[in-house]
Parts: sequence; C-alpha cells; structure tokens
Amino acid sequence: MPRYKLIIEYDGTPFCGWQYQDNGPSVQGALEDAVHAMTGSRVRVNGAGRTDAGVHALGQVAHIDLEKTYRADRVRDALNAHLRPHPIGVLSAEIVPETFEARFSALKRHYIYRISNRRANLALDVNHAWRVARPLDVAKMQDAAQVLIGKHDFTTFRDTECQAKSPEKTLDQLDVVRHGDAVNIITSARSFLHSQVRSMVGSLVWVGHGRWNADDMRKALNARNRAACGPVAPPDGLYLVKVDY
Repeated sequence: MPRYKLIIEYDGTPFCGWQYQDNGPSVQGALEDAVHAMTGSRVRVNGAGRTDAGVHALGQVAHIDLEKTYRADRVRDALNAHLRPHPIGVLSAEIVPETFEARFSALKRHYIYRISNRRANLALDVNHAWRVARPLDVAKMQDAAQVLIGKHDFTTFRDTECQAKSPEKTLDQLDVVRHGDAVNIITSARSFLHSQVRSMVGSLVWVGHGRWNADDMRKALNARNRAACGPVAPPDGLYLVKVDY
C-alpha cells in the first residue's frame, strides 16, 4: 500500500480541532471524507499535530495509506476537489517510504501566535489574531520568553487534561517580534504539551502589560503548578507553521 505525505493548510475556526470528535466537525474527519470520496475506502489520516478547536495551520503534515498507486498530483487535486467548501487546502502530496510517520518521524514543530496590538476592532483578522488593545512592551516580553528556553518541567503551562506522559519538554525557540501593530510570538520544539503555546503567550502578555516581569515568569515555571500560569490566550491567533523531518 503506497504511503502519501500531505502538507495541509486550514482555517480552524469552524472545526472542533484536528482530531476526530463526536461533538463537531474536525479537520481529520473532513480529510477522511475526502479520501473516501476519492477512493471509495475509509482511510485513517494521521496528522503531525493535534491542533485544538479554532487553531489554524499553514503547514500541517499528515500521511495516508492508499490501496492503489495514484500520481501524487492527482491525489492533491482530487482531495482538494472533494474538500470543498471546507476551508482546507492540500498544498502538496508525495509518495514516501512506509517507515514515514507524520507524527512520530517529526523532528521539530514550528508555531506562530499572532497578536494585533491596537485599539481598533479587527475587520480582516477576525478569528485569525488576538486583539490586545493595551500597548505591549515587546522588549520585556522577549526577555521573559528566554526564561522558558531549554528543557524544563512545563506543568505550569500544561492543560489539566493533557495526556502526555511527562511534563518535561525542550523549548528551542520563543521569540517576540513587533511589526507595527502586529506582535508575533514564534516558537519551536520537537513537541509541545496540550495548550502549552497558548499558556505561554497569555503569560507573556501579562509581562507586556507590566503585571509580570522575567522573574515572575521564572517563578511561575518553577512552581510546576497550573494555578501559577497566567491567562490562556485564545486559539484564534495560533498557527502550526511547519514540521521538520
């Protein structure tokens, strides 16, 4: 059975998340319906990251095993045709060795969180950025972000329902960059805990408002206690940018 690697973008707004659930439409479910429409078979679509409800992707990666061999461009185009009108696009498809696993072969995942730091309401970026009306001190946010770099117990920044076996993760990058009213938080790691990025972003916004400083961020991290975390940022601004293999 040939295995295909897919690179996918999607608007997470209408979905309950990547993973199939009984309580609403999922990105995984829409893709599996498209594969069924194309091939007549029910096939599991295995993703690299289980994005939450409302979270978007610019470069989610998945793999599928099909019963017969199709040209890769035909797979891409057929899936896109059957995905309409869902806000999901298959950017590319390629045949890969059967040893490739979208989730377990991944070496690093890259996310960006978009904040619109302005007084005006969002028009074009509704559901696609977090509007923070009060000014943010990006320099202080950047200093506090560096406290979280490296291998740590991230219990403080972990959702209480996280199913990961260990709260320890190694954070490779966490940078805060301003471009006019846009404040982007860029982060990379091999893997993240459930809600880790959004928890870190919410705490960094407290720093940006002067409620916390870098020492407060360090104390929160060392507390290893979910109650020590700042607010959890909404899903609207979070994007899975790409996955390295």
